[in-house]
Amino acid sequence: MNEFMMFSLVPLTIAIIISMTCALLGNFLVLRRQSLIGDAISHVALPGIVVSFLITGTLASLAMMLGAGVAALVTVALIELIRRLGRVEGTAAMGVVFTSLFAVGVLLLEWHGAAGVHLDVEHALYGNLESLIWFDGVSLAALFDPQALADLPPQLGRAAWVGLVVVIFVVVMRRPLVLASFDPDFAASMRTRPALVDLMLVTLVAVAAIAAFEAVGSIIVIAMFICPAAAARLMTNRLGVQIVWSQVFALLAAVGGYLLAGEAPRWLGFDTSLSAAGMIASLAGLILLAACLFGPCRARTGAAHQD
Repeated sequence: MNEFMMFSLVPLTIAIIISMTCALLGNFLVLRRQSLIGDAISHVALPGIVVSFLITGTLASLAMMLGAGVAALVTVALIELIRRLGRVEGTAAMGVVFTSLFAVGVLLLEWHGAAGVHLDVEHALYGNLESLIWFDGVSLAALFDPQALADLPPQLGRAAWVGLVVVIFVVVMRRPLVLASFDPDFAASMRTRPALVDLMLVTLVAVAAIAAFEAVGSIIVIAMFICPAAAARLMTNRLGVQIVWSQVFALLAAVGGYLLAGEAPRWLGFDTSLSAAGMIASLAGLILLAACLFGPCRARTGAAHQD
């Protein structure tokens, strides 16, 4: 129990929070057919976060969010510039800019080598769950010790706050969010400001991706946005039920993936372990594959129904 408290409790909790938070937002991205927004944001956020660290020397949440925000603005400007000067389609311009900026971010990581602060290519791509150790978590009593709780890894607090904000957003903005997802024109006629709702949704996706950056990496988080929500979409045509399914799948992927990362190699006779974040993403993909093969709505078409 003591080893679990110290080495696994915080990483597992962070994995659960991030998976369920991303899956909650992913439901609306799937309905809008914008699932790859998470992919785009992850590509864009990386160089912004790296440049922010090189300038400020810190991985504080505010610095990372400002860096990612500036990178997003630069991205929009570059896409528009390439689209106009090159006279190419917007999707082609987006593909060029996203991959180019991500490559710049990776090159900056390799060039400056910030492994000492867990900001290198490996951590940026694959996450850093295994190193989130709670040194004061030596027993169950630590859960009620203010001094021990103050020593919790800061990533847990960031993930928890972002998760809480996302839940509040979905609950408070449920009606305009649902209307904008199913019928933007009708939502506009009802004066629910679908453009503003879209902006808020994308902003929260970006915030969730940044909060997940240190723990699960900038790429693996994409699976968290897409797989549980897409699998849930294949299980039902009702939005409320879909959200519940997505949370169940996200929870299963987080817990099962984390446990399998440490135990599966031992079952096969290897004295090693696998990347926890990578195994979580892999299990999420397997859940989506199972839903594609056996889900009750896999052969049906049409939009989901609002509850």
